[in-house]
Amino acid sequence: MINKAHCQGGWSYATAGWEALESELQLPSWDRKRRVVVIRRQLPKDVVRALDSQKNPQQGLGFVDEPEDIRQFEYAVLVTSLGDETISIVCHYRDRADCENNFDEIKNHWGWGGYTTRALKPCRFISRIIALIYNWWSIFVRLAEPDKHLEAITSRPLLLSSVGKLTETSRQKKLTITHSHGREEHVRKTYQRIQQFFNELKANAPQLDALECWCRILSEAMKKYLGGQILRPPKPAIAAG
Repeated sequence: MINKAHCQGGWSYATAGWEALESELQLPSWDRKRRVVVIRRQLPKDVVRALDSQKNPQQGLGFVDEPEDIRQFEYAVLVTSLGDETISIVCHYRDRADCENNFDEIKNHWGWGGYTTRALKPCRFISRIIALIYNWWSIFVRLAEPDKHLEAITSRPLLLSSVGKLTETSRQKKLTITHSHGREEHVRKTYQRIQQFFNELKANAPQLDALECWCRILSEAMKKYLGGQILRPPKPAIAAG
């Protein structure tokens, strides 16, 4: 089906460099044809497939000295029963994949799928602890890298491979962190940026309650999406008299 669609016209631009083409397909195990959307995206320029002259010994007439490299595409075929338009189908599947990536990270990197028991109460207790730690760590990593999400497999070696030493002299506490990661300079600047934020928050903390401080932390972590806006605590509900 992909071979047939490759040379067809009618491709429409979907999103982020993807093109979409709608068709129908019936596999041998299906009792009827189903709606499918073929999507493709051209690979980067440095990923090419050169013609193999040994597999194709027949000589061809060309207007260049050597055959040009053939640009490659990556394909995906979406089988759906939705009635939305083609571009909407592509967006739905892309949003679904983004959500599933988070669940995959929690299950495989944080241990959400690493325990089984028939006792419902312990399962709920452990799953809530894992979700809470995942949320806290994700917010902390967003403070470190506000422009993108770093999965645990990357962020934990980057931000946890440190040894801290706390010294106290003249009623002052000093924390010295020694980092062993290869990106030590990047991590040092990251921690300095986080330290500067919390120093500023600490200077204003006497005027803020715990909920307002939490809103400031969330605003800093999610500033990419908030555009610099500061989250405000929800107003308390007033019961009708």
